[in-house]
Amino acid sequence: MAPPPPRELLAIFEAALLGPAPPSPSQRVELLHAVRDAAPAFRALLSYPGPKASDRTQVESKEVRLPDMPPITLDDTDVQTALKLSDELNLNEIECVRLLVDANREWVLYGREPLEMYRLAAGLWYMERRDLITSLYILLRSVALDQGLDADLMSEIDEQLQPLFNDGLRQRIIALVKELNREEPAGIGRPSSERYVLDFRGALVERKAIVSRERLSLSHCLALSTLIKLMSPKEVKDVFSILKDCAAEANQNTSVELQITYGVLFSLVATFISDALSTSHEKGSLSSSDSSFRHEFHELVMRTGNNMTVEGFVGVVRLAWSVHLMLTQDRSNSREMSDIWSCLEIICRQNSFEFLRERVLKTAAYQNDDEDIVYMYTGYTHKLMMCFISHPTSRDKIKEIKKKAMTALSPYGPVRDHREDPVRNGEQGGQPNEPFISLLELIREIYQKEPELVHGNEELWTFVIYAGEDHTNTQTLVAFLGLLSTLASTEVGAAKVYELLQGKIYRSVGWSTLFDCLSIYEEKFKKSIQSSASILPDFPEGDAQALVAYLAVLQKVVENGNPMERRKWFPDIEPLFKLLSYENVPPYLKGALRNSIAAFIKVSPLLKDAIWNYLEQYDLPVVTAPLGHHTATQIYDMRFELNEVEARRESYPSTISFLKLINALIAEERNISDRGRRFMGIFKFVYEDVFGPFPQRAYADPQEKWELALACLEHFRMVLSMYDINDDDIYASVNTSAPSSIERQLPQLELLKDFMSGKVAFRNIMNIILVGVDSIVNERTTQTYGILLEKTVHLSLEILILVMEKDLALADVFRPLYQPLDVILAKNHRQIIALLEFIRYDYLPQIQQCSIKIMGILSSRIVGLVQLLLEADVGKTVIEDYAACLEFRFDDFQVIEDTKDDVGVLILQLLVDNICRPAPNITHLLLRFDVTGSIEQTALKPKSHYSCLKIILDNLEKVTKPDINALLYEFSFQLLYELCLDPLTCGPVMDLLSTKKYQFFSKHVGTIGVTPLPKRNTNQSLRISMLHERAWLLKMLALALHLSDISSPVYREACVAILYHTFGQCADDFRSTSLVHSRDASTGIGNEPANRNKVLDLLEVLQFRCPDTSVKYPQLLSNLGVESKIEEILRNSATCEFGGVYYYTERGDRLIDLGAFHGKLLQISQELNSQLSEPEKSELKESVHHLLKWAWRYNKNLEEQAAQLHMLTGWSQIVEVAVSRRMSLLDDRSQLLFELLDASLAATTSPDCSVKMAYVLTNVSLTCMAKLRDERFICPAGADSDAVTCLDIISSKQLPNAACNSLLFKLVTAILRNESSETLRRRQYALLLSYFQYCRSILDSDVPPSVLRFLLLEEQEADDDDFTLQKVLKEHNELVQANFSIIRKEAQAIVDLVTKDAVHGSEAGKAISFYVLDALISIDHEKYFLNQLQSRGILRSCLSDVTNYLSKDSSLTAESSQRLCTVDAQFSLLLRISHQYGKQGSQILLSMGVLQSLSSCNLMGVQKKGNSRPISNIIKERAGEIDKKKSLIAPVLRIVTSFTSLVDSADFLEVWAYEENEECSYIQDLFALMHSLFSLDFGSLNFMQSPNMIENQKSEFVVFGLCFSLISYLYVLATKKNMRFQVSYDYNNDQQQPTLQMVSDLLNSITLALERVAEEKYMLLNKVRDLNELSRKEVDEIIKLCMKQDCISPNDNIRKRRYIAMIDLSCMAGNRDQLITLLLQIAECAITILLVHFQDEACAKDLSSFSDELLPVLERLEHFKEDKVGRSLKLFHRSVTTLKEMTIRSMTV
Repeated sequence: MAPPPPRELLAIFEAALLGPAPPSPSQRVELLHAVRDAAPAFRALLSYPGPKASDRTQVESKEVRLPDMPPITLDDTDVQTALKLSDELNLNEIECVRLLVDANREWVLYGREPLEMYRLAAGLWYMERRDLITSLYILLRSVALDQGLDADLMSEIDEQLQPLFNDGLRQRIIALVKELNREEPAGIGRPSSERYVLDFRGALVERKAIVSRERLSLSHCLALSTLIKLMSPKEVKDVFSILKDCAAEANQNTSVELQITYGVLFSLVATFISDALSTSHEKGSLSSSDSSFRHEFHELVMRTGNNMTVEGFVGVVRLAWSVHLMLTQDRSNSREMSDIWSCLEIICRQNSFEFLRERVLKTAAYQNDDEDIVYMYTGYTHKLMMCFISHPTSRDKIKEIKKKAMTALSPYGPVRDHREDPVRNGEQGGQPNEPFISLLELIREIYQKEPELVHGNEELWTFVIYAGEDHTNTQTLVAFLGLLSTLASTEVGAAKVYELLQGKIYRSVGWSTLFDCLSIYEEKFKKSIQSSASILPDFPEGDAQALVAYLAVLQKVVENGNPMERRKWFPDIEPLFKLLSYENVPPYLKGALRNSIAAFIKVSPLLKDAIWNYLEQYDLPVVTAPLGHHTATQIYDMRFELNEVEARRESYPSTISFLKLINALIAEERNISDRGRRFMGIFKFVYEDVFGPFPQRAYADPQEKWELALACLEHFRMVLSMYDINDDDIYASVNTSAPSSIERQLPQLELLKDFMSGKVAFRNIMNIILVGVDSIVNERTTQTYGILLEKTVHLSLEILILVMEKDLALADVFRPLYQPLDVILAKNHRQIIALLEFIRYDYLPQIQQCSIKIMGILSSRIVGLVQLLLEADVGKTVIEDYAACLEFRFDDFQVIEDTKDDVGVLILQLLVDNICRPAPNITHLLLRFDVTGSIEQTALKPKSHYSCLKIILDNLEKVTKPDINALLYEFSFQLLYELCLDPLTCGPVMDLLSTKKYQFFSKHVGTIGVTPLPKRNTNQSLRISMLHERAWLLKMLALALHLSDISSPVYREACVAILYHTFGQCADDFRSTSLVHSRDASTGIGNEPANRNKVLDLLEVLQFRCPDTSVKYPQLLSNLGVESKIEEILRNSATCEFGGVYYYTERGDRLIDLGAFHGKLLQISQELNSQLSEPEKSELKESVHHLLKWAWRYNKNLEEQAAQLHMLTGWSQIVEVAVSRRMSLLDDRSQLLFELLDASLAATTSPDCSVKMAYVLTNVSLTCMAKLRDERFICPAGADSDAVTCLDIISSKQLPNAACNSLLFKLVTAILRNESSETLRRRQYALLLSYFQYCRSILDSDVPPSVLRFLLLEEQEADDDDFTLQKVLKEHNELVQANFSIIRKEAQAIVDLVTKDAVHGSEAGKAISFYVLDALISIDHEKYFLNQLQSRGILRSCLSDVTNYLSKDSSLTAESSQRLCTVDAQFSLLLRISHQYGKQGSQILLSMGVLQSLSSCNLMGVQKKGNSRPISNIIKERAGEIDKKKSLIAPVLRIVTSFTSLVDSADFLEVWAYEENEECSYIQDLFALMHSLFSLDFGSLNFMQSPNMIENQKSEFVVFGLCFSLISYLYVLATKKNMRFQVSYDYNNDQQQPTLQMVSDLLNSITLALERVAEEKYMLLNKVRDLNELSRKEVDEIIKLCMKQDCISPNDNIRKRRYIAMIDLSCMAGNRDQLITLLLQIAECAITILLVHFQDEACAKDLSSFSDELLPVLERLEHFKEDKVGRSLKLFHRSVTTLKEMTIRSMTV
């Protein structure tokens, strides 16, 4: 099988071997297969086919065939570039064409210059080489080093590696280390070759540097390989030869060359030591070889040369070789013993120990090498030296060199090479160190790097005991004590060293020696002062150096000792202070004293206080004057020692130690109430005397320069971070009238003033920063003080951030003398650029974090920051640096616990935060928008330009390492969502993401979205992040669905992909699109089987119960009564900055700040401590710890709840958008909607569902239910013909009854859930009403059966269709019965809950609750709910509310408008009672006094006397729906009508008190309303040609409904009350009275309206019948006339258009049909009223003139045909005929 591409191979190795968790079974299998498949690539490591004449000819022909690809056509530039690659890289020409193809796929080469194309292709080739070498390195490291991986897996890998070594893999590595350094095409290139290539960022990189890094990686592989399989004799000699070549070059070259040399060196060391220590000969050890190799190699090693560097490295090999010989020697062979001794002689003579320590272990190159490799080097150096010091032969040599050192060195001579040595540049400075001293220092250096190697190392401690004996000079003593200080770097080592110096092991070396010496000198100096000696005696240099060494041991022992045991070790530390004030004590000794004192600070709080007291008593004072002033007198204080003593020596150990000690003491201070005022003198000393002139001072040791700067900066950092200042302090600091004194000054304010005016501290810090990131990187990698410089830069950046966090609060008060720091920085743009360029400093992530934070602050303050960067020509660099930093973080395998320390998260947050800032902003710049042109018109090209956008999209496509990069993916999805939401960036981003390349986002729904969440107790943080990640993904896809213009093919395909991967389907109309059948792997739709609905899977992922966040107090706190105090703390929602205990995360979650909460609890504890016993104090401490643990769990659980709700919100958005806007792109829509509804309701009923989640789910259900209602009447798919029939309407997509019953059952369960709220129930009630509306009629409610029957008669197979209609109606009736049965089972609970909301809820809650009651009654065929409502008094309460509202004359405010809705709902309930329960319902309402209550209401709100003009105006307002309150007239009249029409005259004695007097105002209003309304000419209204036809039809129906109510009331008055009306209106009477003329006018209007409406119905039915003959344009005109344009899209076919038109026309015809029924009822009432009057002899005699007008109307009514109106008119015609005859008779009288 072909080896996987290098990039894929590296990804497999990294995932399996570098992940935070052991590889999964699938990863193990994939890893082992990859190792096997990659074996050929490893065997031929970096060996590529060379140029070939035939291939060159093929390339020159401009048509090339690559494997598994169609022929490729090249242009002249392609040919030129390919041949140049071949010539300069020694590559085959066809391979060069492949490189160009891959480079084009990666970067898009179109439009680039030939040189840029060459560099990109060459860079890609080197990237492939790097990936292959890195893969090999990871593999070797995993086997060679113990990294906690599975032993069986490592054994399997080792088995596959052994054949590779047998086949010559190591020989290939050795050859490459040598050959790659040659100036030839296969190496660093010829001098004439192109020197640069473009790396993955598109940045220029020198080819030689890339090759050097390759050689370095190969040298690491070489070293690691020796731990897997030992080198053969030939390989040893080859490596030794290469070592000498590398050493000769490393003498003058960079640190990389040194690191290569170290790799080669330690491969030999590891080989010799491993072979010597190996007990088996299975690996072909050197000791099993013939003696010829030992002899030959010994001769090679013993040869000396003139190059001292080469000799130094050879000397280290000699040392390893001598140890190998000693451990494998044949004691009977005298020659070997001689060889060993000769080797040891030259080792000691040349002092190879010194070289190994100084030129290898202590170099910056060694320290900056790969961490694992350095650990291996140090480990084998440890093994080397342990073998050396433990072997009898070498021990004899050690004794010899020790004895020589004791005799050769002066007992009183100073120690060489001590940095504080005043004579270090004298004659002694040129003398070489004694080998014994170098040996001690070498061992010290080893364990300083790896202290844990001391544990259990008995050989080492044996050597230490021997080395500590009988010292006769200071130099060896100091070296020995230095070794002890290193060995005390661990707790075990500290205890061991403490015991060694107790005086039982050594005669003259011990703690007593240290303290006695300090006391002796203190006594000596005190006597000298008392004797009035003018000059204090000198302090012997040797003694001072010895004391320094002792103090270093003391410092380490105290620092690392067991916290409990070390309290007893040194009870009296006062002697350490007594020498500090003497002038003759060397500064470096004072420095050592203070450093050891600082170690005692953390031993105990009491000791810390004692240190303060001792310092004030003994140490040099810090004499200060007000800031900016200086003291006139000269005394020996810290200032004097700094400026006059240390400055002359150019060494500052005393000042450095003083600052470190003071900083350590201040850091432990807990009383900060004075805000640092008591330390103002120290601050002044640091600010003015130390840091101020810091750049101008001379330094003998550059390391001290940065130590001094670090101490000062640490002091400034504490000043800025420890204290909070208030407004009084700020105003006092600028009060010029108050006297200025040092006691009144605050360090923080004074430091802020410095920065806000650009003075000394600011300038010095910026001078450090302005050195530039490149220079600092160079010093970091080449100088031993580089790490100190790095820390200095980090502290400088942190201080700038702290200043910018506080400067704005002071700026308004301090202006104009002081300004915000960004203003100061902006005065020199180089300062801003230098700060922002530290993003590419990748040696310390904290520096990158600071640079990002500074970018965030500056981008929020400086509007023109982008222009500033562009003008400085650093915009491209900043873009690439941020992208590289983000890419490195994505590729990293380290899990970062604190998101504040994650540079990737910081970058993504920076991008998110800047989206909405004025354009062009940093987000636009870093994502490569067109910041010099139009942002909205940007054509994003992440494949062509290296940027954060490219990195984000590439990683979101692969989504590797989800457990490590979860936060990065979360914020990346959020960033893309916010970009799609922003109006400026929306267009370009949507255009980009809609292309096929980036349609992988939709596939993530089925991968990322439905992957099981990690267990809460395993990794809750990852669980939270993954929930948010899915939320942003779903929200982004929902937004894409919402915003996409599906008229564009690109956007339509994107939407289809989203729907397909989310809902598992797409409409048949789109299955033929190129997307669905595309072979492009990015879509993945083509050959997939039927997809599962991922939306349901997503909902399953969401359904889990979050743990309880309530607090449980320990018993002690309850007993002490402090629960209320703690609850008060938690109830206070303020953040930490304002005295609270909360803070807001980057996600917006409000969490408890554990530090602030702990502080509050400690305050409570301190108040209680005096009242408690010791056991209770201990219990209280445990209680506080318990509360802190609860707070931590509360934070995590709250974050999880928020994340769960966030994902549900995203889920709801994509569901609702798809359902409401993109349903046309889906197939089988009714089933899909049912599944969504069913799943949402089921989730709502789950006990795991919170109230907030239930609310979101109910909203989704509402949307689905609304769409389900619409879907019933959408044109059925699948028909072959374009024609539509009435059968299409009947066979609508109604859910089966069982499905409906299931939905209702779950909905009822959801409403009755235990955890609920009124807001949630309102939505659930709305859903219940929507469900009832859905079930009200299987057919469209506006298309009555009569219309359907008529249409069916016009079609074929009418009998079958009629049978289908009957079947559908039967199913509907069964559904109604089933619904009632389900509701009845929970009726008691439902009615209790709904009535409670109706009485006690908000206005909105009351209104919808009454509508629910209305709906429940509407399905109550057994009169079950009537008693339920009566028993609860809800009907009386309802009537009381209505009466109270109607009795008030209030203006229509927002509140009253809501109240009006409630009253309308209450009227609806009362009407439903009378309508549903008939006579019984009406009697119940009457018994409640409904009529009396309504008669007392001021419904009309107008004057009761005068003409009818105001009444007429009210009618017009009602018809136009202007005055909302008047809309209640119709319900009132309907109630009255219900009473009069449903109550028998036998039982109904008095309906409504009617007396012709002024008090019956309501009756007068009704009569006035009749006069105005009946006089309207309804017959002249032509609604067919109205632009608002649908609305006018509804208004028309309402008006005629009102007419029917009014005429019904007159009917009752005439027939039941025997009231007789006047013929015409009496204008002399102020009261309104009904007249026969009014009834006749109404009958005339109704007659005209009947004719018109019947004709309209006929025309509509004809249009329906002829619809299939109409063209598309004519159908669209009908749809437009019906105002249903939103129901169709340009892509809809003619059949769907005809279906929609048929539905609309049928609905309109149904409306006309219903109106005909209503008009006939009105006409019948009017005719009956007239008949009563004509039959009354007393009235008939006055009707002759009236009959003349009435007769034409009756004649027109006689001509009505049943086929026109669609119903039987026999009874109607009989009444008309009777009235006509009586009219004629009256005319003849």
